[in-house]
Amino acid sequence: MTDRLPLPSVDAARAIMLAAVVPRHPVTAPLDAQLLGQVLARDLVALRDQPPFFSAAMDGYAVGADGLGETAKILTVIGESAAGQGFSHGLGPGEAVRIFTGAPVPEGAAFVVPQENATRRGDQVDIHPRDQSGPYIRAQGSDFRAGDTLLARGVRLDPWRLGLAAASGWGGLEVYPPPRIAILSTGAELVPPGASLRPDQIFDSGSVALSAWARQKGAETQVLTPATDDARAIRDAVAPVVADLIVTIGGASVGDHDLVKPAMKDLGLDLRVDKVAVRPGKPVWFGRLADGRSILGLPGNPASALVCAELFLHPLIAALSGATPEVRILPARTTQPLSANGAREHWMRATLRADDQGKPWATPMSDQDSSLLNVFAQSNGLIRRLPGAAACATGDPVEILPLDRM
Repeated sequence: MTDRLPLPSVDAARAIMLAAVVPRHPVTAPLDAQLLGQVLARDLVALRDQPPFFSAAMDGYAVGADGLGETAKILTVIGESAAGQGFSHGLGPGEAVRIFTGAPVPEGAAFVVPQENATRRGDQVDIHPRDQSGPYIRAQGSDFRAGDTLLARGVRLDPWRLGLAAASGWGGLEVYPPPRIAILSTGAELVPPGASLRPDQIFDSGSVALSAWARQKGAETQVLTPATDDARAIRDAVAPVVADLIVTIGGASVGDHDLVKPAMKDLGLDLRVDKVAVRPGKPVWFGRLADGRSILGLPGNPASALVCAELFLHPLIAALSGATPEVRILPARTTQPLSANGAREHWMRATLRADDQGKPWATPMSDQDSSLLNVFAQSNGLIRRLPGAAACATGDPVEILPLDRM
């Protein structure tokens, strides 16, 4: 049986989904490691100069302009400047101050002589003839100035960006809370991993894999108890859940036991995408419930679900996080011939490697059956084959989507 209307492409279906979601309201949270992976809700502007004073770039002696020359100089050491405990007086002719990396440079100093170019003798120091590039002084604000925009709204916070925010004077940041994702596997054949099962049952691997995958992308996840093939049970599992996005696995194709969409109609489902012209993943669907929650239906085969998660759920999580959604498509070359593609966009599991020149090559897995998790576990990329793509020879260019395999 064929579809009556042309199915939307991957790009078109994704655009419909993204138009329907918005991030949660921003919150202000303390600046600490708990913000790792969250997204800034407003531009980060420096509150102070960095460094906030002229500082030493290495250990040595701070000297005035008269302290260097073509011949050795003997200067009197009048004090010490250390990080957090600077020298509070100025520097006069014939004087030097012992100084350490990061310490404030005393007023009147023009140069920091590295300690290997000086010899200390009690309260005096012999400055060797000038043979260094210097001046080994970091200017105030040489990293950034108060008022500079350091990070733009929408960037995801990594350790380096968190450190930058801390150095700029912020004790808390306005961020978008992580999106809340609820995952429901459907099917009477599913039992929790490790439980006793009958010969006609299988372990629920899809929700385990998808929950871990969504957490890796920055979402908070909860896994709902697998629902049997009963529309009321599916509806009752979804109805009370507090979530920004509900993801169902299975129950979305054509058949007597595909009951998810009918069950969601009781919750006011506004179906936006019914199917997609993609392989694997034609049964993917998306809609909004009457209470504003979004719902994404993925195929029951775990490998198909994870391919479609890369194509649709990843951008949705980014959008719900306040980040810019993107699907990172890169050029590569195929190590094997590829046959001509059919009418649906095909995403083939593959292994990616770089040659000696750093150029990427993609090798499609020999078996692309959508039920094979072992194949997916060995893959680190997907090859994109557009509808109607011609056959490829070894070495021909292809498009790839690298997978984040940690």
